[in-house]
Amino acid sequence: MQNNSFRQDINGLRAIAVIAVVLFHFNASWMPGGFAGVDVFFVISGFLMTGIIFRGIEQENFSILKFYVARANRIIPALAVLCLVLLVFGWFYLTPLEYKALGKHAARSVAFLSNIIYWKESGYFDAASHEKWLLHTWSLSVEWQFYIIYPLVLVAMRKFMSTKTMKSLLLIGTVLGFIFCVIATYKWPNPSYYLLPTRAWEMMLGGIAYLYPFALQENRKKFFECTGLGLIIGSYLLISSENPWPGYLAIFPVIGTFLVIQAHRNNSIITNNLVFQRLGTWSYSIYLWHWPIVVAIYIFSLSEFYTYIGVLLSVFLGFLSHQYIERIKFSNDFSNFLMLYKSKPLHLTLVTATLSYLIFSYYDLKIKEIPNLKYYQMANRSNGYCFGSPGSGIASEDYLNCKIGSKDKKSTVLLFGDSFAGHFEPMLDLIGKNENISIDSITTNSCYPAFSDRFHHEKSHMGYTQCMMNRNFVENNFEKYKVIFLSARWDEFFYDNRDSYNEFISMIENITSKNITVVYLPNPNIYERNIGNDYLSYLLGGQELNSKSFTLRKRSLDYTNKIEDKLSEYGNKNKKFIVIKKEKIFQGDMFDSNGKSKPYSSDGGHISVFAARYLAKNFIETSDFTTIKNHF
Repeated sequence: MQNNSFRQDINGLRAIAVIAVVLFHFNASWMPGGFAGVDVFFVISGFLMTGIIFRGIEQENFSILKFYVARANRIIPALAVLCLVLLVFGWFYLTPLEYKALGKHAARSVAFLSNIIYWKESGYFDAASHEKWLLHTWSLSVEWQFYIIYPLVLVAMRKFMSTKTMKSLLLIGTVLGFIFCVIATYKWPNPSYYLLPTRAWEMMLGGIAYLYPFALQENRKKFFECTGLGLIIGSYLLISSENPWPGYLAIFPVIGTFLVIQAHRNNSIITNNLVFQRLGTWSYSIYLWHWPIVVAIYIFSLSEFYTYIGVLLSVFLGFLSHQYIERIKFSNDFSNFLMLYKSKPLHLTLVTATLSYLIFSYYDLKIKEIPNLKYYQMANRSNGYCFGSPGSGIASEDYLNCKIGSKDKKSTVLLFGDSFAGHFEPMLDLIGKNENISIDSITTNSCYPAFSDRFHHEKSHMGYTQCMMNRNFVENNFEKYKVIFLSARWDEFFYDNRDSYNEFISMIENITSKNITVVYLPNPNIYERNIGNDYLSYLLGGQELNSKSFTLRKRSLDYTNKIEDKLSEYGNKNKKFIVIKKEKIFQGDMFDSNGKSKPYSSDGGHISVFAARYLAKNFIETSDFTTIKNHF
């Protein structure tokens, strides 16, 4: 096994990892696979932790308590200070709802449970992720969970077996962990990204590097180092957020890190140079501070110039955090768990977690006092409609058997599409009741209307199974309907994708050839901000919505207008296809309801239940509706 001397090569690896992560977050085009830098960190952590634990076990002086306290002294102070600074900043600059979310996330971060909460909220590469100030702490939570479990397992194993047997079992466990990771990434992509079971093998492989060191001659060391660095840098440049992650592709940066560690070249000009040694030393603090700067640039819509300033500021704040927080020496001399009350990092954790939780609880109670809160969201199953999100659940035929309107009648009308069809359910529900007709609604996320197997995400995504179920049902049953309403989010699914548009038109021609009327419902305005949160924050005492809130997402607007103009031209040729133009039912950014102005948008893209119900009145008054009504 290897000794405990300082490893300049590993410190340089930290620099290479943090540079990749920072560049990816500030501008993904600079380093498309830079997120793999986190995987490099995981391998390094596994190597170092395994060394600490096995040396202690072999010398029969390993203390789980001291191991935990040492990790807490290393990780907690800088993290807690970051959370407290953000809470102070948020008091002055964030909306009530944004501040509520920050309180929730800060509490989870210092408790090292943030990976679980972020898994449940959204995917790592989703646009909404840029509104989460502490999203990056998910990796710290994964590492800490590993730190808690790993020594307990190793100490328990040592009671029943030799270190040689332990090493063999760890090697087998690492291989099995990788196999599980590959399978899980395709079956459960979001939890696989965030949770420990699919990441543990990376840290365990770092442990294998410690337990099975290679005896290499100098020329072989250079080869291993260059090969490892090539795999790491290649991963940064050739992998992107479009690839399922971690999955089998994670083997490249992970094995690359393993090879560099095995090369053990402390005299390497690549890893042991002044710049990389400094960045490696500050890497933890740079990692902590860079992401809030990325979020600030996004939240406050700052220009590209601030991206470059942000990179430099991340390094500067990382230096300050390391110099004045990380270098503080906290006591590690506790003989039992009862003495932990003296631990200053533990005090910091309790203060930060308590303050964060009180902030979250206060605003959570305030928002629940808003009347009809659920109707400020888009239509979904929780507020009485049909739209569902099987991408976060299990595909089910239940999504094919939901009605709106006069539900006791046989359905002669269908609503079919993705969430941009689903958010019109309240509008069609009122129309169905008014016209005494029943409407089947088959709407699930990420499933644009078509009769093909093309899907917006990977086919391993659970939403794919539900989408195919939806499409097969409609393709086999559309002839029983007289009118079919369709919609889809054009800027997301059809951007520069002519095949998807052609599939959509082909489906329409198939349906209308059977003398069935097809109606296209328009996309609403899509904004840069979460309008629904801004409005609820206003109701909680925040600022009124202004022109900045309603900044349109230009690419979305341009592309949607382009596609909907093409659909209108097609509608002029196909008289059974009716295109409802946006200006006929939407009037600006807000509408009047009971003497109050409300935004149409519930989240920056979808419309709210309140808005959809209001649109029913506008739709009924159009000449298009009179034509459609004759086909019910």
